[in-house]
Amino acid sequence: MKMKLLLVSAMLLQGIAGNSQEVAFEEYDLDNDLHVILHQDNTAPIISISVLYHVGSKDEDSKRTGFAHFFEHLLFEGTENIEKGEWDKIVSSNGGSGNATTDEDRTYYYEVFPSNNLELGLWLESERMLHPVINQKGVDTQNEVVKEEKRLRVDNSPYGKFIENIKKNLFQNHPYKETVIGKMEDLDAATLNEFIAFQKKFYSPNNAVLVIAGDFEKENAKKLISDYFEDIPKGKEITRNFPKEEPITTEINAKAYDSNIQIPASMIAYRTPGLKNRDSQVLKMISTYLSDGPSSKLYKKMVDDKKQALQIGAIPVTLEDYGMYIIFALPVGETGLSTLNISIEEEVTKLRNELISENDYQKLQNKFENQFVNSNSSIEGIANSLAEYYMQYDDTSLINKEIEIYRSITREEIKEVANKYLKPNQRLVLEYLPEQNTAN
Repeated sequence: MKMKLLLVSAMLLQGIAGNSQEVAFEEYDLDNDLHVILHQDNTAPIISISVLYHVGSKDEDSKRTGFAHFFEHLLFEGTENIEKGEWDKIVSSNGGSGNATTDEDRTYYYEVFPSNNLELGLWLESERMLHPVINQKGVDTQNEVVKEEKRLRVDNSPYGKFIENIKKNLFQNHPYKETVIGKMEDLDAATLNEFIAFQKKFYSPNNAVLVIAGDFEKENAKKLISDYFEDIPKGKEITRNFPKEEPITTEINAKAYDSNIQIPASMIAYRTPGLKNRDSQVLKMISTYLSDGPSSKLYKKMVDDKKQALQIGAIPVTLEDYGMYIIFALPVGETGLSTLNISIEEEVTKLRNELISENDYQKLQNKFENQFVNSNSSIEGIANSLAEYYMQYDDTSLINKEIEIYRSITREEIKEVANKYLKPNQRLVLEYLPEQNTAN
């Protein structure tokens, strides 16, 4: 009966995913090579305007880390036509909201407005691209903002430095070894001319995609896009040639210390392929199988059954050039970190040696179908997905097709990929310890 219910659920989800989630879009290039994607949906009077720039922390000089994240802040400072401090006021006073995010590969800016503010949103983003004011006062202001963010999110946050310790051990050559927020001493040492040069190099129309999603009329939108963006000069062609990493063939053991924690943690991490590699999708399924929620294998075993772990989870980090698959666990009571590692490896070994059950496989498929149904449930989410699929995957149509990849992944492929990437000699084992343990 349980299997029948799972099959019925899968059929229903497949029907929903196949029929109601189709995202219609149109895409084209301006003469300055700004890529434009339009998704018209007039069911609600809202609109999302977003610009994704193909620049992240990996594009920085190794002695000037943190620039991309710094510009996420700096490009809100003001423009030739928007006074310092007025950007957020303009957005909020017109019923809108907005923000920006930066990671290793890209920087994303967006606003969501009532649909009668399409022109306002396009003007704002064209101002950010064409007329940013980058002066010493703005740099000094944002330098303090970034320092405070680092203190809050990294330096004074429990387990806040785990990702930087994982990255510096998994990567020796590629710039992924650095954190997105960067080193404050690098920002302090940077000159104004260096900031200006970074902006000119990366924040140009030929290194960006503009997405409009929501309630608008296409011909009007196209005219406004032409009016506000067509005359922005094209930047120089950007070439990227990052150093490659040698395969990990021997287990890496490392320790890190954190004055903000009392409970140690074990962190096991593997270097995985870039996001365009099909194996990265298989690894997402593996992560879900092992540690997504109370029904996952590691949670049931180590938290519920054996009472070894207070918490356990996994983070599949999918980036353009490489990825990271990170499993973390916090022990209960006197449980040692080595005990946690043994329990984790037992489950990973099963994945390498055995096919997961048909029942578990169907649960996985159901979860991914459900995630797909929910992923584009908002205009804001659709705009983000369209930008990401175009810029990072070179295939905007994946917004409708990616679920087919997950449907096609077999139990045999899960076993094969686990064998390919998740062996003990390919991993980092990081002991993340309270700082007072440094004397031991």
